[in-house]
Amino acid sequence: MTQASIFLVEDEALIRMMLVEMVEELGHRVIAEAGSVDQARALAELEGYDLAILDINLQGINVQPVAEVVRGRGLPFFFLSGYGSAGLPDGFEKMPVLVKPCTPVALKHTIDAVLLNGEPEKTQDKPRGAA
Repeated sequence: MTQASIFLVEDEALIRMMLVEMVEELGHRVIAEAGSVDQARALAELEGYDLAILDINLQGINVQPVAEVVRGRGLPFFFLSGYGSAGLPDGFEKMPVLVKPCTPVALKHTIDAVLLNGEPEKTQDKPRGAA
């Protein structure tokens, strides 16, 4: 797969740094990062990116306004969550969710699948505490 420009939204700085490193090791480039809904919404409207990775819960606020901007621009994206599909924004229930913490393999699979056709399996890793 060719290099993609990625917009990454994650409120936990250490997790965001880890994800940036993983994305870059997979051969992609993170072109914008955000840790809050307000910052993410502004960047989602302005930046040129091929794919957005959106944490569902940003400092206690649902990422729905950001997801609406990305969807409105017709760009592919998927959600990232420590709780699986719990808390998915209204109207986004069928969107793919990658469960944190994720492996580089799961991240690669999700990025590749969403860029290719927008529909990977709904959840790539098991939620915390799952058997």
